[in-house]
Amino acid sequence: MLTAQVCAPLRRFQIDLSSGCSTKPRSDVALHFSARFKGSPCVVCNSLLQENWGKEETLHQLPYKRGAPFETIVLVHEDVFKVAVNGTHLLEYKHKIPLNRVDTFSVSGKVRVHAVGYIPNSAIYSESGDLSLPYKGSILKGLNPGQHITIKGQVSMYPHSFTVNLRNSRTENIALHLNPRMKSGVFIRNSYLSESWGQEERELPFFPFSSGEYFEILLLCQPHQFKLAVNGSHLFEFRHRVQDLSSIDQLEIMGDLELTDVKLW
Repeated sequence: MLTAQVCAPLRRFQIDLSSGCSTKPRSDVALHFSARFKGSPCVVCNSLLQENWGKEETLHQLPYKRGAPFETIVLVHEDVFKVAVNGTHLLEYKHKIPLNRVDTFSVSGKVRVHAVGYIPNSAIYSESGDLSLPYKGSILKGLNPGQHITIKGQVSMYPHSFTVNLRNSRTENIALHLNPRMKSGVFIRNSYLSESWGQEERELPFFPFSSGEYFEILLLCQPHQFKLAVNGSHLFEFRHRVQDLSSIDQLEIMGDLELTDVKLW
């Protein structure tokens, strides 16, 4: 993650993920991300292997403005880099160099760097690049005990229900299905495994959602169970029915609500 400000005047700046920092011979570059302001504004991506540049990939749009602050996130998947700017997905770039060789991050050009951060295995990446519904977020390398998921939003004015699923993206399995139903005041918890729904859990000390009201869900993953709280009040536990937590790699949200924030930490 890079937080910075574009300086003016500026022709270009670049972000490089490389294998070392040698200049003679020049280190291989897995991702060369170049924002170019002169002429037709664009973003160019490329790779350098044995001092030879590959074929440029050009995106003819530029999300940066001279003098304006920005945040750029480079998400590393098994097969591609995904780049988002100011919370919006920008582009994908397929790996040309094995990831285990990438160990150096650099920024150059007329930018004022405020912060550089590295978040290992602890991010949710929206497939659409925003918080629109239905929301699907990739959980890098799956869940681990001790991690929290926060979901902030507002219930619709005339709601029926909404759904939150923690699932495996490669199968139909749902490790945790949360379904609060506003009209009946029921909060259902369940799992969908091997093409079959399990036993529903409905016990609840109180129903925490109301029409048009803001809410904050905090979901804690523990070694043997999930614990859930809404607006700071504990509601219930749900024992794991999927033991391989790392297989839970997708968060899905849909229904009668508006999302304002989703985070994993």
